Amino acid sequence: MSGEDWRIQVDLDDDEHGYSLSERLRALDLDDQARERLGDRVVVSRDGSQLFLYAATAEQAEEAERVIRELVAADDLTAEISTSRWHPVEQAWKDPAIPLPSTEESLEDERERREVADEHEAKRTESWNWHLRVELRDRGDAVTLAGRLQSEGLRAHRRWRYVTVDLATEESAQELAARLAATLPEETELTVETKPPDPVFVFLGSRGL
Repeated sequence: MSGEDWRIQVDLDDDEHGYSLSERLRALDLDDQARERLGDRVVVSRDGSQLFLYAATAEQAEEAERVIRELVAADDLTAEISTSRWHPVEQAWKDPAIPLPSTEESLEDERERREVADEHEAKRTESWNWHLRVELRDRGDAVTLAGRLQSEGLRAHRRWRYVTVDLATEESAQELAARLAATLPEETELTVETKPPDPVFVFLGSRGL
């Protein structure tokens, strides 16, 4: 079993609810602003007028919600924002007030200790300027891939069904992407990018292409 996952869901208004053209243009930039503010601690994904932010800890989720509320207010947008936590027994996103089983809580403590160790290591060195971002079909595939990469000694981090790997150079990131592409499930998306605040994205496409 794996540790907790947290999600902040942002439901933006659209034309049907009265958004003007200028408001819609500002809304299109919202996910990029969030990525720049939050860095690789939180994965940001968009699905039409919905924005999703995935975090590994309650503290990261609180920070992500605070940042997204600030951005929505600064751009004078209207949105419904909610936070939920993945419930491993019910296999669904639930209110964070619903307690997890004790075994999940103990595993979360272990995961948080690893997270703190990773963050301390990241602060110690600034040489990890690139990362490979892998978007998989489901959470189980992401758990398997993250464990596999960590067993190889790579700096792999999982957020929901996303896995990111910190790497020193663009060449090493591209090489890892090429190596993984042959073994990953169909429709997996791989992206090589610089770590914020200087986003330069190189989209590699899906595994099935």
